[in-house]
Amino acid sequence: MVITLLNALLLLAGLPLLFLVGVLAVQALASVLLPRGRCASAPAAPGPRFVVLMPAHDEEAIIAAGVAATLAELPAQGRLLVVADNCSDGTAAVARTAGAEVTERHDARLRGKGYALAHGVAALGADPPEVVIVLDADCVAVPGSLALLAREAHRLQRPVQAMYDMRAPEGAGLVQRMAAFAWDFRTRLRAEGLRRLGQPCQLLGSGMAFPWPVLQRVDLATGHIVEDLKLGLDCAAQRLAPRFLPEALVYSTFPTNVQGEKSQRQRWEHGHMSMVVSEAPRLLWQALTTRNPALLVLTLDMCVPPLALLGLVLGGHVAVVVVLSLLGMAHPWTLGLAVLNLSLLVGTIGLGWWRAGRRWVRLSELLFVPWYILRKLPIYLKFLTRRQMNWIRTRRD
Repeated sequence: MVITLLNALLLLAGLPLLFLVGVLAVQALASVLLPRGRCASAPAAPGPRFVVLMPAHDEEAIIAAGVAATLAELPAQGRLLVVADNCSDGTAAVARTAGAEVTERHDARLRGKGYALAHGVAALGADPPEVVIVLDADCVAVPGSLALLAREAHRLQRPVQAMYDMRAPEGAGLVQRMAAFAWDFRTRLRAEGLRRLGQPCQLLGSGMAFPWPVLQRVDLATGHIVEDLKLGLDCAAQRLAPRFLPEALVYSTFPTNVQGEKSQRQRWEHGHMSMVVSEAPRLLWQALTTRNPALLVLTLDMCVPPLALLGLVLGGHVAVVVVLSLLGMAHPWTLGLAVLNLSLLVGTIGLGWWRAGRRWVRLSELLFVPWYILRKLPIYLKFLTRRQMNWIRTRRD
């Protein structure tokens, strides 16, 4: 009786894991095997009027470069508005000197990027553009990407997400290059797989374009530490799910400051897991009861944990089942399911490396993936003991 119950529990643990790994595998395979589909063409005539909204908190050191790079890519119908949010340095003054329009917000109680975006949109209310593009202060848009984003968002009348490339700094060690590979897996491979399946994508925080009417229907003023993920799901709930536009590219670089890079990663992963715990059941129910397939797809995509956490869980599951098998307490099919799950994840990561990660990690360095996964264990333990709930600026220097 005890052995039967134990095997039932192992099965109940293994089947959801198989589903989550299956979601990853389908996305990865689709990005490689399915046809690319329609590509957005370069604008042949002036597109819609748009504003690049650039939130900035204490970015005095980099804001001039960000403003200059953005102004260089703005066509005649584009504007740049910097939101100097709760700044204690000269961000606003430097941005104005560099040629940007600037609005300032001061409210120490309400901190976070969502509040800055809401303030910026409100400042545009007197003369609203047709499209608003969110671009972080440390991001650069490649030539033509801003006009392309604006045109596509205006055509679709829904949010559009550019390819957001986070690059390891020159001379980066293996940890940062592994992080760049993991980011590519999420933002390049998975988003492209969803696009080729005809499905929406998650918003990524920068390189996001919104038609003006969409911004009037969603709540930007949230203090959530992954406001981009929440915003994309809110749009999907209103049947305005974002679309991926790989022809538009924005890029940034991981912080060179070790503490800043660790803080950034912890914010992303704690915010992601908090969304899964607090919002996934409600969103799944809403998607099913309102017959909203786009919301269902994005909620299931959100439920896939970060790669390192998924690897830890699957590795732990296999270890437990192997020990129980050696003690004669686990049926062979429970061991088979656990091994299948881990093997499917390893194969999917291998496909992701071949498709998107070879520029960061050499084949021989994939042997260090288990070390990279174990290195992130403290982040996941902190989620249980000291979960990060508030937005904290990433140190870049």
